[in-house]
Amino acid sequence: MTFTVWHIIGACVIVAVAVAVIAVIRTRQKDIKKVAYMMDALEDGELNFRFQDRNKFNRTLNRIRTIFERQRQQHEQDSWTKLIRVLTHEIMNTVSPIASLSDALAKSVDEDGHSELDVKAGLETISDSSKNLIEFVQTYRQLSGVAKPVRKALALQELMDSVIGLNSEFITSSGADCTFTPAEPDLMIFADEGQISQILIKLIKNALQAQAKHIDISARMGKEEDVIIELANDGEPIPVSAQEQIFIPFYTTKKEGSGIGLSISRQIMRNHNGSIELLCSDDRKTVFELRFR
Repeated sequence: MTFTVWHIIGACVIVAVAVAVIAVIRTRQKDIKKVAYMMDALEDGELNFRFQDRNKFNRTLNRIRTIFERQRQQHEQDSWTKLIRVLTHEIMNTVSPIASLSDALAKSVDEDGHSELDVKAGLETISDSSKNLIEFVQTYRQLSGVAKPVRKALALQELMDSVIGLNSEFITSSGADCTFTPAEPDLMIFADEGQISQILIKLIKNALQAQAKHIDISARMGKEEDVIIELANDGEPIPVSAQEQIFIPFYTTKKEGSGIGLSISRQIMRNHNGSIELLCSDDRKTVFELRFR
């Protein structure tokens, strides 16, 4: 059988079409996996992912992710609005009795300096209320006054050695251990040492207060050349009902606590163009992730 030029051209066309079809199928399979990954992430409330802007499909997925991120930020903005209302309510509840009691004491004192009311008890009440108000306002000032980070290159191993060293006495007295295991040596971040140390110390103390006996800190490079730090502990899990609210200012599950530690941590990470997220919290472990971009 003699092959003509047209036979060869036809064969080439068939091969080209077959290759194109296979390529399209493989691309679609990858796209389906990306969509599935994104849907799982959105359902879990994890928005700290981003696909490389290599094609229009990836850019579309990134836009969807951005829309969800803006909605979450709007939700947090609503939380801040509620916070202002709470502040106003708490301040008024404290100031009003002080003003009323002061006025009553002033009117009860006659020209000779005698009063029908117990002046000492009244002044003690005013003093206690004033101290509570000052403490409340100082807590709010701390929350709203996160300084702009002063960044420098930090070696993670040195940073972790310092943080763990600062907490060694508390860790030992709690009968726990804390380790840092980097996935690769010489990992660096560009950050404010004091502020990031503050976050890590907070997470370690929270773990110890949750009766954790093992605190494992790890670090690795992400796909986007970001540095990811994960802090895992085996302490009591955070209640499911509280997991979506732990970053809201003044929300706390502790009997004693201001409820601003994690809120400040999130502000610090945002000022670093990074993020802090609760990855999971169950009977096995609780894991927080810090991502530096």
